[in-house]
Amino acid sequence: MKRGYIQVYTGDGKGKTTAALGLAIRAAASGMYVYIGQFVKGMHYSELDILSKCPYLGEHIKLKQYGRECFIHNEPTEDDKKLACEGLDDLREAMKSGIYDVVIADEINIAVYFKLFSEERLLDLMRSKPESIELIITGRKATEKIIKQADLVTEMREIKHYYTKGVQARVGIEK
Repeated sequence: MKRGYIQVYTGDGKGKTTAALGLAIRAAASGMYVYIGQFVKGMHYSELDILSKCPYLGEHIKLKQYGRECFIHNEPTEDDKKLACEGLDDLREAMKSGIYDVVIADEINIAVYFKLFSEERLLDLMRSKPESIELIITGRKATEKIIKQADLVTEMREIKHYYTKGVQARVGIEK
């Protein structure tokens, strides 16, 4: 049995989800099966389309969103919390299912930051990871405890970004 690790991609720079999706494609191309749970995302992103446009990837990667419209500028609702908790439960089931080799919890650090569920629940998920599963955790604001529990941590640091000049997220590049 191979050993899986816990990877965390965090920080204020761009590229955390993109890095996780790149890893998902690499794993699928190697014959592995990937489960991606996207937290606090309910809007359309281009990565949703690739699974239907490329049947091989669609067979190897399952992606599910656990969010509604973006609430980042408002307070999360009870529905937001319910969806996030459902996502956490689904990640745990995906890890235990024996189907998936890689499980990606995209933007789960933000779910903790906005108190959609407790930090302890994420730490419990990390501790319950089966030995062979590779668990990828993304999102800004990873806590010290989450960083300590991980095997690999990469911090994306923003140095310069065109958002500051008013450039909106572009299809195929940021969304």
